[in-house]
Amino acid sequence: MSPNSAGRAEKLGYTNVKVYHDGIPVWTKKHFTVLSAKQLKEGWIEKDMPHVLVDVRPAAEVEKGFIKGAVSMPAADVAGNISKFPPREKKPPIMIYDQSGGDDAKSAAKALVAAGYPMVNVMLGGFEAWKEANGAVGSGKLATAMVYVPKPRPGSIAIDEFQEIARERPANTLILDVRNRDEGNAGMIKGALLIPDEEVLDRLAEIPKDKMIVVHCSTGVRAEMAYHKLKEKGYNVKFLSSKIDIDKDGNFTIDRS
Repeated sequence: MSPNSAGRAEKLGYTNVKVYHDGIPVWTKKHFTVLSAKQLKEGWIEKDMPHVLVDVRPAAEVEKGFIKGAVSMPAADVAGNISKFPPREKKPPIMIYDQSGGDDAKSAAKALVAAGYPMVNVMLGGFEAWKEANGAVGSGKLATAMVYVPKPRPGSIAIDEFQEIARERPANTLILDVRNRDEGNAGMIKGALLIPDEEVLDRLAEIPKDKMIVVHCSTGVRAEMAYHKLKEKGYNVKFLSSKIDIDKDGNFTIDRS
């Protein structure tokens, strides 16, 4: 876990706590991550964030009910059908679920990670958790063709505009870095304010409402989540929807692919 999460765990009394210093960008190259049914529902589906949602249960189970918008591919078929997924160069966020968040979803996710997909997530609790979260459920035949269409994210800022703000540091604009503290300690853009995404709503008093807020993380995912939180609170906010690398001196490069 991150230093921030480790600190909270230690305050709760946990003693065998380890910190993974490389952070999410390195982790996702070799491992899948997890998200809750609520995060999928509120953070992706309701905000219409492009993603691929895959139901890896047997067809007989799928026909009894499924998450609307999902496509069907049994877990055992995933490794042999990687070509049916959107090209990994597009970096599609892929969400996997089975009946209860068990071995089927995990094995499918591992196959996709091994094939080079960098943003693979398993939904905790699977379809059962989705129903408990009052998510929309469909029935009948589920689609099998996978489509991923990246689109400009509402609130995203152009790379050139972000670079100019970082270079000029205008008085009416604040760059908000929502990476974890370990990532920030390795290097930050000069003048930026570091508030990890999970702390944003608890630290609104530190974020000025009389300035435009430009949010970034390391990949754009956490930045977009923070963008929506701040937008709902009435902030004038944009976010960088791109991968960014920052060195210890504050110099940075942005992936334009």
